[in-house]
Amino acid sequence: MEAQQMNSGQGQTSFLVFSASLRRGSLNTKLAKLAALVIEKNGGQVDFADMNEFDCPSFNQELEVDNYHPKGAEAFRQRILANDAFIISSPEYNGSMPGFLKNVIDWVSRFRPQPFHQHHALLMSASPSMAGGNRGLWSLRVPFEHLGTRVYPDMFSLATAQNAFDENGNLNDETLAKRFENNLVGFMSLVEASKHYPCIKKAWVEFLGEKTAQETERVE
Repeated sequence: MEAQQMNSGQGQTSFLVFSASLRRGSLNTKLAKLAALVIEKNGGQVDFADMNEFDCPSFNQELEVDNYHPKGAEAFRQRILANDAFIISSPEYNGSMPGFLKNVIDWVSRFRPQPFHQHHALLMSASPSMAGGNRGLWSLRVPFEHLGTRVYPDMFSLATAQNAFDENGNLNDETLAKRFENNLVGFMSLVEASKHYPCIKKAWVEFLGEKTAQETERVE
């Protein structure tokens, strides 16, 4: 699906969803595709991306001549800004995040204004291990939170993922499938509330007889 260029103040709540794996048949790609289906089922809009679209050379400040940014970084920035939130399903490499994902984050962080700031994110992982790639997600939280991303507290890790999907790409276990959907719906509700809150706050302040201004930005 191509990026959905939309006004963040109206229309459906939109989510950039992608797998941070370059491998065909990736378990994380399966999980990301399932997340996209759940979002659409619950009324959200999905912009599904391929990690290859965001590929960048190794970060090197000497390349930053005449405001240079790699095409992959440009693409990631545009897709972040075109959506209300983003969801990443990331594999775990040696107890941490994939190096190429961290490399892309480093490149995109060089834009001004910095696009990760105050954007909502949900982190997921799928792994054959019993930990489900959870250690990699904790390491991935660090750069995003440092850059001001509002990372959803309830990350989702799918353990023994090679046995978790049926032939249609759904989760075999009904209880786990329900927890997965509830987690996504909770995140969607948070993003939607955050998206519409400024409009609600403005209407409430005006209802109280105030004019919206810097002095009335704090509403108790």
